[in-house]
Amino acid sequence: MKINICEDFKSYVIVEREIHGGHQVKLKFDNYYGASIINHPFSYGLELAVFDYANDVFGTLCYDTPITNDVIGHLTPTLLRETLIKIKNLER
Repeated sequence: MKINICEDFKSYVIVEREIHGGHQVKLKFDNYYGASIINHPFSYGLELAVFDYANDVFGTLCYDTPITNDVIGHLTPTLLRETLIKIKNLER
């Protein structure tokens, strides 16, 4: 269940770890937004949550972006890439 992050985003990875019998990758972009991507038996398949790092070095879940007000589950690799581009391009 390892999560494959495309080359465009590898430099933004800040955490990669095993979790709940699966995998998690966390990214942080220059705009202080980021993502937590998980894939394990208890997730909605390949699942993404938007994170805000502006006031917390560990990041906090962010439910008030134009991207989503919840987690996004059952992502395909293409949808994952498209969503990461949107997060990377968010303005404060």
